[in-house]
Amino acid sequence: MFPLNRNRRLRTNDAIRSLVRETIISPNDFIVPLFVVEGKGIKEEIPSMPNYFRMSLDNIEKEVHELWKLGLKSVLLFVKVPDNLKDNKGTEALNPNGLMQRAIKTVKNATPGMLVMTDVALDPFSSFGHDGIVENGQIANDITSAILAEMSVSHAEAGADFVAPSDMMDGRILEIRDALEHAGYINTGILAYSAKYASAHYGPFRDALDSAPVDLQNIPKDKKTYQMDYHNRIEAIRETIMDIEEGADIVMVKPGISYLDIVREIKNAVEVPVAVYQVSGEYAMIKAASQRGWLDHDAVMMEQVTAIKRAGADMIASYFAKDVVKLIS
Repeated sequence: MFPLNRNRRLRTNDAIRSLVRETIISPNDFIVPLFVVEGKGIKEEIPSMPNYFRMSLDNIEKEVHELWKLGLKSVLLFVKVPDNLKDNKGTEALNPNGLMQRAIKTVKNATPGMLVMTDVALDPFSSFGHDGIVENGQIANDITSAILAEMSVSHAEAGADFVAPSDMMDGRILEIRDALEHAGYINTGILAYSAKYASAHYGPFRDALDSAPVDLQNIPKDKKTYQMDYHNRIEAIRETIMDIEEGADIVMVKPGISYLDIVREIKNAVEVPVAVYQVSGEYAMIKAASQRGWLDHDAVMMEQVTAIKRAGADMIASYFAKDVVKLIS
């Protein structure tokens, strides 16, 4: 009791604060999202994501070399597909020489030790901008899951270490796991977007990949029939446990800072690693506010990634990964 116990003794100076610090950020905490485009010599800044870029494969090669030197050892690949290759069947997603498949090989050839994770969803390939096949004005669950399983095998064949289904179809983890097993890819892991909410924070990401849902009659204008309702908590635990039972090796909560209660709930409920995606809107808000002088960019960035890890994240997919690592090193 006070005055025998004075908690401020452990806050007296930086040395003691560092010594008793409970949450430590390191390069090993991060997954780096990368946006890949066709072409050569392309490194174009995404307007709604300052200092973040879409890159052609030659620049992706340079980027992963830099990441490796910084101690960042995991990337998550996304591709921007030309409009002429989009349809409602996922055709280009299954192309063995598609952009995603070539991107996987590029990263693996450049940095063999880099852990390569791949986005598995149809929205970059869809003429409707949805994560699944559209049938009769609905997102068809089972047909979509079958295509996602084929995509996953294709990514594994190209050299992916983990596939990361971000679609939120029911039962797709089991279908993907079975497909990988039958194809002989028993060591290819699955990072499941298990609690992915229908959030307003995804706008800049959809700008980056030109993958926003189209506004057409009789087709959903949002993704609320498959992504989770942000009012719900218990549902996230149920979704996550189902994915683990179906074969997920790592589970993810998305977005990050607005969902730290969900992160902690899931961390308490499961025994597999928990990932968190600090999404494009969270990145853009810090960038925009700091550019106006309203926030200290580095201080808020560090506070947020620390909060995410403190809440229970074992790893963080973040557009701030390079910024954080440069700062702490």
